[in-house]
Formats: sequence, C-alpha cells, structure tokens
Amino acid sequence: MPFEFGWEDTEEIGIQLQEKYPEIDPLTVRFTDMHKYITGLTGFTGDPAKSNEGLLEAIQMAWLDEYNDAK
Repeated sequence: MPFEFGWEDTEEIGIQLQEKYPEIDPLTVRFTDMHKYITGLTGFTGDPAKSNEGLLEAIQMAWLDEYNDAK
C-alpha cells in the first residue's frame, strides 16, 4: 500500500510538491492551482472539499521552506 497523507500533513505535502514541481516558486502559485496540485499528488487521500485558506497558506509555507532549502 502506498504512503497516504491528508490535509493535516502540511510538511509532507510541501515535500511532495517540491519534488514534483521543483521549478515553481510557491509564492507565485494561486491557491486554486495549488489545490489542484495537492489533490493530484500520489498518496493524497484528503477530501478536496475540506481545504481552506489557512491550510493552503500553511502548505504554501511548508513548500516554500522546501523550495528555499533546495536552492
């Protein structure tokens, strides 16, 4: 069974987004696009309707940390 994660796993989502989209600066991504990126990640099991601005901001910051670490 593949590794599964949901909305509450902000750090894991940030890592996954950085691995899948290493060329994208997270601060340039609209939340609507980020939502699509997240729900399309392999292993993501969260309910797409359960996201909110606070979660997306936390994920964006986790992704930004990973993005900056990779530079």
